[in-house]
Amino acid sequence: MAGRAQGKVAFITGAARGQGRSHAVRLAEEGADIIAVDLAGPVPSVSAYPPATADDLAETVKQVEALDRRIVAHQADVRDSGALRKALDDGVAQLGRLDIVVANAGIYQPAPALELDDEAWQETIGINLTGVWNTVKAALPHLISGGGGSVILTSSVLGLRASANSIHYNTAKHGVVGIMRSVANEFAQHRIRVNSVHPTLVNTLMIQNEQVWGLFEPDNPHPTRESAAPIFETINALPVPWVEPVDVSNAVLFLASDEARYITGVTLPVDAGSLLK
Repeated sequence: MAGRAQGKVAFITGAARGQGRSHAVRLAEEGADIIAVDLAGPVPSVSAYPPATADDLAETVKQVEALDRRIVAHQADVRDSGALRKALDDGVAQLGRLDIVVANAGIYQPAPALELDDEAWQETIGINLTGVWNTVKAALPHLISGGGGSVILTSSVLGLRASANSIHYNTAKHGVVGIMRSVANEFAQHRIRVNSVHPTLVNTLMIQNEQVWGLFEPDNPHPTRESAAPIFETINALPVPWVEPVDVSNAVLFLASDEARYITGVTLPVDAGSLLK
């Protein structure tokens, strides 16, 4: 039986590891070829964890190719619209089409609002919001010429509510919803569907680092994954501290598939009931 993404080509940002790699592998499992983009370089970052590397991106390539699918991978910064467009254009030239866009690249650096410096604000807005728009803008001409497609934007539960110590992240992720709704409305006539996914805590480096553990355990001088997990669990209605990347990938796959052919403009939580609390 053909996979749910059989014969399609997916463009994924932040594909070197974490949710992005998971999306690439899951879509490849269902028959998609992949255009993978990630910064994947030793550049300054104010995030709470090291940036992905070229080796990380190479591992994504390896895992997709192991599924007998084609993949074109490029190192590009989503804040650089020219570099991003060049990477996508090359991928489409090699793979022949574009059907699915997953604007996934993002960072997280928690900080109290009055301790947030300008660099952290600009980098978070640049990657998590402007980078999403750059991704969509680069993809739209290909989707229009191809007769339509599915665009999935990675937001967060913090794109539908707010949290302390995250004003820059909250702002960017709320803005992603604005991009989603605007593009869904304006480009529906071209049979382009646009939706956003809103994960709770996901088991990746974005939360599995000492800075984030410490945010949840401010009185613990040596917080760990194990000590933070029970506190993480209080965020969700279901008794789990986090979801796995594949849980988000399954939602992305559904929205990318023909099963969701009439779903557009939707904010889809993958949140273990976090928004209920």
